[in-house]
Amino acid sequence: QVQLVESGGGLVQAGGSLRLSCAISGRTFRSSAMGWFRQAPEKEREYVTAITWSGGSTYYADSVKGRFTISRDNAKNTVYLQMNSLKPEDTAVYYCAAGRGIYSHSIPRGSYEYDYWGQGTQVTVSS
Repeated sequence: QVQLVESGGGLVQAGGSLRLSCAISGRTFRSSAMGWFRQAPEKEREYVTAITWSGGSTYYADSVKGRFTISRDNAKNTVYLQMNSLKPEDTAVYYCAAGRGIYSHSIPRGSYEYDYWGQGTQVTVSS
């Protein structure tokens, strides 16, 4: 059974930093693209960032470009999201997801190309 478990969320002041982690088990992690999504109350889910299986390609939403960094450690079956210069509008539940493709060099185009999801971790940024 595939499991994705996020950690690292919490409460931080604006301008601060957090690092989220997502540990995956139950499948071959290194063959999958990984992504982070977020959803704030009464807002649609937003595709925040993604990384291919090799780490050779990444995607960032305009809203986080230059502030967030995605990375992965295939030896530890873990993907990370480093979030710097946090803003109140970054407040949301953050979800990691594992992509459907195997050893693909393409970034998944949206949530429909992700098969497995974590339970989410809350990030709250106070002003």
